[in-house]
Amino acid sequence: MTSQQLLSQYGPREAMDYDVVVVGGGPAGLAAAIRIKQIGREKGQDISVCVLEKGSEAGAHILSGAIMDPRAISELLPEWKQDGAPLDQPVTEDQFWFLSAGGARPVPQALQPDCFKNHGNYVISLGSVVRWMAQQAENLGVDIFAGFPAAEVLYDEAGTVRGVATGNLGLGKDGQPTDHFQLGMELRAKYTVFAEGARGQLGRELIARYKLDAGRDPQSYAIGVKELWEVRPEQAKPGRVLHTAGWPLDSKTYGGSFIYHMPNNQVAVGLVVGLDYRNPWLSPFEEFQRFKTHPAIAPIFDGGKRLGYGARALTAGGILSLPKLVFPGGCLVGCEAGFLNASRIKGSHAAIKTGMLAAESIAEALAAGHSGDELQAYPRAFEQSWLHDELQRSRNFKQWFKKGRMVGTLMTGIEQWLFKGRMPWTIHRKVPDYTALQPADTMPRIDYPKPDGKLTFDRLSSVFLSNTNHEENQLPHLTLKDVSVPVQVNLARYAGPEQRYCPAGVYEFVKGPDNSDRLQINAQNCVHCKTCDIKDPTQNIVWVAPEGGGGPNYAGM
Repeated sequence: MTSQQLLSQYGPREAMDYDVVVVGGGPAGLAAAIRIKQIGREKGQDISVCVLEKGSEAGAHILSGAIMDPRAISELLPEWKQDGAPLDQPVTEDQFWFLSAGGARPVPQALQPDCFKNHGNYVISLGSVVRWMAQQAENLGVDIFAGFPAAEVLYDEAGTVRGVATGNLGLGKDGQPTDHFQLGMELRAKYTVFAEGARGQLGRELIARYKLDAGRDPQSYAIGVKELWEVRPEQAKPGRVLHTAGWPLDSKTYGGSFIYHMPNNQVAVGLVVGLDYRNPWLSPFEEFQRFKTHPAIAPIFDGGKRLGYGARALTAGGILSLPKLVFPGGCLVGCEAGFLNASRIKGSHAAIKTGMLAAESIAEALAAGHSGDELQAYPRAFEQSWLHDELQRSRNFKQWFKKGRMVGTLMTGIEQWLFKGRMPWTIHRKVPDYTALQPADTMPRIDYPKPDGKLTFDRLSSVFLSNTNHEENQLPHLTLKDVSVPVQVNLARYAGPEQRYCPAGVYEFVKGPDNSDRLQINAQNCVHCKTCDIKDPTQNIVWVAPEGGGGPNYAGM
């Protein structure tokens, strides 16, 4: 690693040189960093690696169900159990229910497809696992810079990625330096690994610049809304896993719930809603609150205490939506590319595995004296991996559910139970999620009940539990390409869907002094879920990383 100073519009900016820069300190990015250092030690190579993490610490922005398949982490860190990895609660019971408004119909164990079976898996807090992985990475000599979001991709004259620059700190809303101004830093690398998670800011840029999605199905997304509860001891069933489909979502809206029982009387509960839903009156947050009132669900939480809240977009397109993984000087790993297996509702094992595969190709290239080329060994290794086989067997999952819940359930059962995922057909998608929204006057209006403050809650009290905080005097991280569009198009045609699809109360339409409508953006509430960047029907909202350390600080999520 070396350092130097470069000029920027605000003066000289320091630059540091590494062999590898990893953008994102989640399971994929940390797995890549760990594996590179492991190989360096095995082969006597001194490979310098740094990880940039926009959260205040590793794990602060991590949100997932989560059930972990330990296959990948066992390959990466075989001694994880002895080394204290927080995979403490094995799955002890699997259930799947179909919900109607007043009833619950369990699916017999014998009829559950393999993708819904979790024997050998663990109920975890992914944030806790990531914090532990960060410790393992630092023990190997990885530099982890938390609170430093990568804000810019650096290219050389030939268009090769040469690293990233972190954002400036202390710029006011007017773009002028404040008393707390601090220049960003350039981190140069022979190879850069992008692991920002679903709909990453820089990944979005790279996919467009290098046309990495050419010939692929459009990526599909969902939003997951989650709460962590402490329940009464008699309701705690550590290791019990429950998934549901059906109510409160209508038959044409993709989604389902999860309830995972953890140690210490804690229960993780959440609802996943596909962002290709059609009705602009629908609110994923309110649907989740309504879900908890179901007569088969409410008793679990009656008398309990809500401990945490969060929301995050996730990829659901599967292998058919994977972009090209490599480009000159870098690669995409984990949910940045879309490796989540929607049929299993799992992505952490895929993130770790792809981080490892990318790391192995990078180490091989560095040993050969290469720099800045395309890492073709990475996609080849993926195509030969167990992960490719797993994703290939679930390739039609989301596409069937586009045809409605009944067709989706029937065909998923046939493909996964009868064919074991080795079906001779493939179904493709052609349109992105944001095109699905229909005009408000053509769809049934949904009026949600007021929260009771015991089982159901409002957005602002929920955001408070996420420990979200942003410096108020900073450049806005949520911007509009055209300020007239929210009122003239979104409000007029879709009844302002941004005030419903946002799970944090960031967007609201307010009346001005002349009684005209305007969109108010409460950016300080943002939990960085990226839903607005995905679902906005006019693609007019742009999300970028705010100042370092801003956003949620999840605990136990």
